Amino acid sequence: MSETSTAPVLREVGADGIARLQLNSPHIANGLNVDTLKALHAEVLACHADPAVKVVLLSGAGRNFCAGGDVHTFESKGEALPDYLREATAWLQLATAALFQLRVPVVTAVQGFAAGGGGLGLVCASDIVVAARSAKFFSGAVRVGMAPDGGSSVTLAQLVGLRQALRILLTNPTLSAQEAADIGLITEVVADDELVTRTDAIAAELAAMPTLALSATKRLVWSGVGASIEERLPEESRTVSELSGTADALEGLRAVIERRTPKFVGR
Repeated sequence: MSETSTAPVLREVGADGIARLQLNSPHIANGLNVDTLKALHAEVLACHADPAVKVVLLSGAGRNFCAGGDVHTFESKGEALPDYLREATAWLQLATAALFQLRVPVVTAVQGFAAGGGGLGLVCASDIVVAARSAKFFSGAVRVGMAPDGGSSVTLAQLVGLRQALRILLTNPTLSAQEAADIGLITEVVADDELVTRTDAIAAELAAMPTLALSATKRLVWSGVGASIEERLPEESRTVSELSGTADALEGLRAVIERRTPKFVGR
């Protein structure tokens, strides 16, 4: 990542197929405003369009992953705030939906605060979330007279259950990283100085796996939320049948028979 860029969101795609997206407004704790959300949406769409991307690694520059909305910009809008927030939440919806719809896994690294519909919403929209031990998770919307957004009114309950989601959204506790892991909000907790190393390792592991299989698995899991098992069985069967003819599936079968490590080619 460029340390001198002033762009609100940075994107860098390595030769390994890892697309690194970074929220880049550390001076406001990566608070989200319309400009940042437009940039985030554009960069996620660029990952959609790039066939070289095998995994997305999302992070925030500075001390915090994302402390929610850009409250200073919000306050400056005065009477125009409702119109501004209507635009901001629309772009947040688009960015969140684009993350869900990505054909590749999204790994998110969290340090400092992941708060509000922005920070918490992005966490809930990720596939794998690793947090530094000192990280904190906080909704906060009700506390400032607002309501949750970024999809968190739905996704949070799917991750942690209805009772826990209502507790988090209504009473606004500040959750430690370990508490977040214990209730299923995030995937794992690591020492602060191991966050980058660990998320890089997970992203590299995913990038080395069969891309089509990862994409199909992500799609099956997210699209199956709220559906009955009976509804999803035909889709699972169709997907497995389609994947069985791919080069990676055939290589995987041969590797099992020959008792060796498969060499996937991503198709």
